[in-house]
Amino acid sequence: MEDLNDDSFDDVLASIEMPAAPKQPKIQTSTTTEASISTSSSTSSAAGTAKPPPSNPHSVLVHSKQRGNPILKSILNVPLEFRDDIIPDYVVGRTSCILFLSLKYHNLNPDYICQRLKALGKMYELRVLLVQVDTPEPHNALKSLTRISLLADLTMMLAWNAEEAGKIIETYKQFEKRPPDLIMERVESNPHQKLVAALTNIKPVNKTDAVTILQIFGNLENLINASEERLAQVMGLGPRKAKKLYKTLHEPFLSK
Repeated sequence: MEDLNDDSFDDVLASIEMPAAPKQPKIQTSTTTEASISTSSSTSSAAGTAKPPPSNPHSVLVHSKQRGNPILKSILNVPLEFRDDIIPDYVVGRTSCILFLSLKYHNLNPDYICQRLKALGKMYELRVLLVQVDTPEPHNALKSLTRISLLADLTMMLAWNAEEAGKIIETYKQFEKRPPDLIMERVESNPHQKLVAALTNIKPVNKTDAVTILQIFGNLENLINASEERLAQVMGLGPRKAKKLYKTLHEPFLSK
């Protein structure tokens, strides 16, 4: 296979219609032509192609071409609904979709992802490229896909096996309507926990050390007043950690 570090994708990427805000999902539906008002008109010509049935909002919409993909076996906590009228491989929300790509397949068909992006156009706000890393040397291919993701407004997610890929799809659907603070770092409100977190910022003091220290000294004032020799006597702390902790606690907060 040729090196994917070259500019072979540039011409194809240049022709892709990049998304512009706001992007809205589109569902392919057939439009009917107005039939002439006549009692002899054919019913079939007036009706056109029937609309697909509405989807279940709680389901992951799966393109029919994904049938048989092993990753589906790992999606156990949300229902699946197979559709022919969607362009992405998976729709996990009103404005969220996923394109699935195996690195092994990408190495054999490097133009495939560009063709898929061209078909996707401006659809969907969150566009995830889910890549299953199934080759022993993935670095060049991933470098190329990273560049494509940046240019085409994609969020690239890596899975190292089919089970992990399925769980990623499932998680996106489960968190579709969850508030963002569920995945944000939680700030401890308990003063004791705040002090433990502060002490663990002093390397090499770990969380176990911090909890032990506070159990022995009770509060920050007693800890600050303790000598370096007394700190070294704390079980699990030792001279090296005690020296670093003592030095940190007695350093001036403001430099002169």
